[in-house]
Amino acid sequence: MTVFLGMDGGGTKTAFLLTDGEGTTLAESRQPTSSWFDAGTGLVGDVVRTGVGAVTSAAGITPADITFAHFGIPGHGESSRDTPVLDALPAAVLGHDRYSCGNDMVGGWAGSLAGRDGVNVIAGTGSMAYGERDGTAHRVGGWSEVFGDEGSAYWVAVQGLNAFSRMADGRLPRGPLHALVRERVGVTEDLDLIGVVMDEWGADRGTVADLAKVVVAAADAGDDAAAEILHRAAAELTTLVGTTVRALGFPAGETVPVSYSGGLFRAPRFREAFASALSAEDTTLELVEPRHDPTVGSVLVAMRRAGAPIPERFAADTSPTITAVAAAS
Repeated sequence: MTVFLGMDGGGTKTAFLLTDGEGTTLAESRQPTSSWFDAGTGLVGDVVRTGVGAVTSAAGITPADITFAHFGIPGHGESSRDTPVLDALPAAVLGHDRYSCGNDMVGGWAGSLAGRDGVNVIAGTGSMAYGERDGTAHRVGGWSEVFGDEGSAYWVAVQGLNAFSRMADGRLPRGPLHALVRERVGVTEDLDLIGVVMDEWGADRGTVADLAKVVVAAADAGDDAAAEILHRAAAELTTLVGTTVRALGFPAGETVPVSYSGGLFRAPRFREAFASALSAEDTTLELVEPRHDPTVGSVLVAMRRAGAPIPERFAADTSPTITAVAAAS
């Protein structure tokens, strides 16, 4: 029996999926973040060891039985010194070299578009766009939360915290965002927000990014500042997509499938805002619902790199097109 493993790493969690050659799920596991820039590459090794052990044990096999595996690692390829170290880590766990490593953006693209040409944009803890055309790949964005990741959940959350501080000071009219942030963080004095975020949370990237949900809720409650933040985030992601499309050289007038992955897109309001921004940018950019999640995408990458046929259940079909609608203000 052929067995394929896909890993989708991220800023808040790491997912593992084990399937047979027909795409039937044999086992799944969810592990902590594999974002390693602060903790070091050893963190990835620990997560890989635990995740591989969990799925192989659940399926009643050993790592040696895995036909091919693909590990989507956040930050892969973003440090020439560390990339060879990351590439070598799975061998110690699997006991063989039938695997590949890459940035987690590749699994997002492969899953959302089932491996067909087009662009996938990620708006999770971080943000970036990745696309392929005729075997050529291109990436835009993903420059970290310090000086990039525009339009990501972290970026939205930081903009939301900034709006809260302005509301607290009187520099902005107080909208629903002010009370919702206080409730979510658990403070009754506005300045206590600094102590919670910077001291108690240690400005943790994933914890801060989770506040993007508060910004979405505030926009849904009629907060103008929050709605504007989401509008700007959609515009930033649209720029990532447009730049990727141009870099890949899609002919003018050709319809380009665009899909998405990442937690921010779970909010209907944000999907609508992004659809509207994309349509306004270029009517040839066709926004489609993701065919599969990034973990399945990593399995597809493993199958392709092993030269195995793609199962019918994973094959690209016509995903529903998302019609742009005006986002509520």
